[in-house]
Amino acid sequence: MPPLAKDTEDNRENRLTRNLLALLLLLYAVGRILQLYADRVPTLLIVVLHVLPPAAFALLHGGFLYRLRGILIFATLCLGSGTFFESLSLRTGFPFGHYYFTDLMGPKLFQLPILLALAYLGMGYLSWILALAILGHKTEQPRGFRIVLLPLIASSIMVAWDLSMDPVWANIDHAWLWKQGGSYFGVPISNFLGWSLTTYVFYQAFALYLRRQPTQPLPSQLWRLPVLFYAAAAIGNILLIAQPGTPAAITDPSGRQWLTSDILRANVLVSVFVMGGFALIAWIQLRSPTEPSQLINASVTQTDLNCQ
Repeated sequence: MPPLAKDTEDNRENRLTRNLLALLLLLYAVGRILQLYADRVPTLLIVVLHVLPPAAFALLHGGFLYRLRGILIFATLCLGSGTFFESLSLRTGFPFGHYYFTDLMGPKLFQLPILLALAYLGMGYLSWILALAILGHKTEQPRGFRIVLLPLIASSIMVAWDLSMDPVWANIDHAWLWKQGGSYFGVPISNFLGWSLTTYVFYQAFALYLRRQPTQPLPSQLWRLPVLFYAAAAIGNILLIAQPGTPAAITDPSGRQWLTSDILRANVLVSVFVMGGFALIAWIQLRSPTEPSQLINASVTQTDLNCQ
């Protein structure tokens, strides 16, 4: 195939991929807007639009970045770790705490909603991509200290998402209930420690896998879309402040009462300053015209020229 024809075909494929990814982002945004009409729209539809578009986005985007085998390994590690620790906690209380799911999230398998497990995949992949962007190592294989630092950053980005939404889904929407309540608006601190452990485990395993696997180069637009998707999740959380029909106060299973306005304001603060902060740093890093390693090489070259 002539080079020009191949370039045209690659451009066409990139445009198609970009359009499909943008469509999934749009579907997710529709799901977040529908939260404002929760009294008129089936709850399960809202949950589906929260979960399936990010999961499909992860599979499609990851298929281009890591090829089919790579994204399937990521999905297996992510879903396997999430399902294992969620199921373990439902039975023993470790690592998240003691809780149970209601019927809000649809069908369950061994007490665990199927859609909840899939939620790990979408947000787990987006958090991983933001961590890559923040470190400025989009296509480099993780080596040295980065093989641990990358999973730690990705885990923190994903826990930020849970920090914003868990009190809302648990104590306002009642998708799950904490049996003994908790100090963070009815959610126990053990939940966030459990999230840190669960996400770190599968991120670390994937980083170890990537040590000997090449990463495919992607156009800049395909790097920006995951950042926009994560930012859309933060903006969707902020919209909850206008959600209709919320009670003035709720009482968690421990009997402690919380003002709904306090829960929603905390959700906004975390979404703006923590999730938004991660998204902003990643976006700025992606706008840099040169990778850090290239900057170093350029600096060394310039130094050599000056010496000559």
